[in-house]
Amino acid sequence: MTSNSFTVVILFNLLGILLLSLIVTIFIGVTSSFAAHRPIYKQDIVSTLNPLTKLQDLILGDKSVTDRDKLDKVNNFFNQMEFVSDIDHWGKKDYWATPIEFLTTYAGDCEDFAIAKYFSLQAMGIPEEKLNLTYVKSLKYNAYHMILTYHSNLEAEPLILDNIVGKIKPASERSDLVVIYSFNGSDLRLAKQRGLGKLAGSSSRLKRWQGLIERMSVGEYGTVLFNLNSPDICSLC
Repeated sequence: MTSNSFTVVILFNLLGILLLSLIVTIFIGVTSSFAAHRPIYKQDIVSTLNPLTKLQDLILGDKSVTDRDKLDKVNNFFNQMEFVSDIDHWGKKDYWATPIEFLTTYAGDCEDFAIAKYFSLQAMGIPEEKLNLTYVKSLKYNAYHMILTYHSNLEAEPLILDNIVGKIKPASERSDLVVIYSFNGSDLRLAKQRGLGKLAGSSSRLKRWQGLIERMSVGEYGTVLFNLNSPDICSLC
């Protein structure tokens, strides 16, 4: 091989190495950028399984004896999700995501956490009348907030399932929250710190709630996890 030919081979190999390095650098940059903007589980619980499958296993495999056990399981499961504001997540000021949207994007805001817990606990057999989606004012953050409350009976002090404070606590231990109103699939009730509050009509008065139920009913997003006519969980597509 002549010196010129040897030089050409060396240059060709160097160009190949530089090109490969450039491709790797671009790939790392693109994937890093994607990861930075993609909502993820705080503890990466979906590293091997689809979150819908995880929830299906949680519900169908549940052998809890008490309601409190069910509350803890569902609260812990969903509180692993990432909090993302509606404007950053959906490009809208206020959007109530279906549980499917919440799970498949791995993120949502306080309404999404509460709504997903509400339907999941019903799927696990807790009656609707024991559960209420509750709007509150957070004194700590000076902001409106949604939580899920559980009432063992009509006059009982509610337990609070919150995405900000991970541990389930009775309302008397959450002096940082001021109740505004609460509702479930049937009723809308005005403020009361303990108990269910004064009945103020049907939850059908809430437009965002009705829009959410309609989207879930028609299976707009392809995979129907919850059957609104039954507490049973449906098969996944």
